[in-house]
Amino acid sequence: MVNRPNSIAVGTIVWLGSEVMFFAGLFAIYFTLRTSLPQVWAANTAHLDVPYALTNTIVLVSSSFTCQFGVFAAERLQARATGWRPSEWGMVEWFFLTYALGAIFVSGQVWEYATLIGEGIRINSSPWGSAFFLTTGFHGLHVTGGLIAFLLTIGRGFAVKNFGHREATTAIVVSYYWHFVDVVWIGLFFVIYVLK
Repeated sequence: MVNRPNSIAVGTIVWLGSEVMFFAGLFAIYFTLRTSLPQVWAANTAHLDVPYALTNTIVLVSSSFTCQFGVFAAERLQARATGWRPSEWGMVEWFFLTYALGAIFVSGQVWEYATLIGEGIRINSSPWGSAFFLTTGFHGLHVTGGLIAFLLTIGRGFAVKNFGHREATTAIVVSYYWHFVDVVWIGLFFVIYVLK
């Protein structure tokens, strides 16, 4: 018997490849505008709260670890906790924690947007505003999509009588997406907040 890769996992990886191209386009826009208008960049990046963004980034990166612990539980075919200690948690508990961290990240982004808008920086106020809100906004939409996927996966963990390989595959595929979103954010954080 030939061992073939899981078609769902392969399809997800191919789809994530197209997402890489999408975000590559956003990075290209950001770099092109930045090189063309350095004075606009210098004036606007001064409004960024880097320590706040770093804290928010740490929250999102932490969620990748909790997500992976959920995958480990799913691979053991353990949907729910067998005890109260984290070492006894199942996929559901780890994914709930991942969801909470992701929601904190999105809330943090909304707060940052509100602060910048209060300082007069909007999507239509300058090329920097357009580039900033487009790149981080599309990322935020992707994170929100991941949060919805976590809720559906958690719901499936509760709905099935016997948690099996099909449910574990769903958890693994959702984790691929989540790790991808986290890696993209690390790139965005470096480009927007560190390089300024």
